[in-house]
Amino acid sequence: MTLLNSMYTGVSGLQANGLGISIVGDNIANVNTIGFKASRGNFADVLQQTILGSAGTPNQLGGGVRLNNVQQLFTQGMLQGTSMATDLAISGAGFFILKGTVSGVTGNFYSRAGQFTIDKDGYLVNPDGLRVQGYSIAPDGTVQSTLGDLNLTAVNVPPRPTTEITMTANLDASASIMTWDPNDPANTSNFSTSITVYDSLGNAHQVEVYFVKTADNTWEWHAMVDGGEVVGGTPGVPFEIASGQLTFTTDGELDTEVINNNTVDFVGATPGQVIDFDFGDSITTDGGTGLAGTTQFASPSSINFQSQDGFATGTLQMVTVTPDGMIMGTFSNGEVRPVAQIALATFQSTEGLDRLGNNLFTESRASGEPLVGAANTGNRGTIHAYNLELSNVDLAEQFVHLIALQRGFQSNAKVINTADQMLGEVLNIKR
Repeated sequence: MTLLNSMYTGVSGLQANGLGISIVGDNIANVNTIGFKASRGNFADVLQQTILGSAGTPNQLGGGVRLNNVQQLFTQGMLQGTSMATDLAISGAGFFILKGTVSGVTGNFYSRAGQFTIDKDGYLVNPDGLRVQGYSIAPDGTVQSTLGDLNLTAVNVPPRPTTEITMTANLDASASIMTWDPNDPANTSNFSTSITVYDSLGNAHQVEVYFVKTADNTWEWHAMVDGGEVVGGTPGVPFEIASGQLTFTTDGELDTEVINNNTVDFVGATPGQVIDFDFGDSITTDGGTGLAGTTQFASPSSINFQSQDGFATGTLQMVTVTPDGMIMGTFSNGEVRPVAQIALATFQSTEGLDRLGNNLFTESRASGEPLVGAANTGNRGTIHAYNLELSNVDLAEQFVHLIALQRGFQSNAKVINTADQMLGEVLNIKR
């Protein structure tokens, strides 16, 4: 090996260690970048030539070093809690799928950075406006199989008309017997309560339910609304939409339940709305104990429980995300239901992905095709809402690498300097 070759060998060391320092500097610069994956430089020796020794055996002379490749390290970063429901972190394998245009190229891109928001059009997007990809939810709750943009604010819950009212109470056994007058319900009933029901348009109607003791252990009930809300009614005059009878045993247990005329035509809504009333686990009617519901004991009448199955139309108020990527929406009418599911992509070789910057990767021939599916399926990780994945850069480790590369750079500079001095000596000999 000539002295000139020694200088070129030193130069290769300067170049390789200089590039190594650039890689470490990039890692350190991105120590606070969400979803960032550190890189490392893999060096390889350079074979300069092979010469034959005196015995005819080959002797191989090295020619320095080169940066063989830059390898992405896709180790898991720590999760940091946040206060944003749309901040998402992946624990385990997988990438968020983002669709849009980057550097003039339109397609799908992949990222571990989950700083998402809902844009003005209702789409779940990253800070650069790329749309998160996933699966929509059909009205019957079925997850669709086609991958697409996730528009959350376009999802509304249609109204559901009330079909059933469940109500349990204690009716005072010592109450006096009264005669019901539908024109004066407040003064001809022993006890009353109210509940809101909904028609097919989602309009709310307040129903007053009156209980009247007509004989020992026998009660009537009458459900009334304002007459202006039903077809054929008069505004301001109570209108009966359902009635019935309850009987009790001498032990105060609910024995029978009878429902009469429980069909109503609310103004403007679908006619013939049937509303069933359930007052508990009656002995004869339901084959129950008579105690799991309405009772008749000698204590003041009181309502214990009531519910109905209808609701008005609802608009999305807030979202949260489950570990399997299901986006659950809370609506203005109190309903909570899935509105979409986020998809994740994995690759046969994550190290083969091309890095684009802006926390994005794209597939390549080396990575293979993306394997797309729901989170927490296959070998895909889980999604954590109110969390972000931090950079996986270990500062202590990076500083150790930095020192080693600096020493390597200085040493190769010394090689060049020494070779230069030796070449000077050769020139002096000639003089």
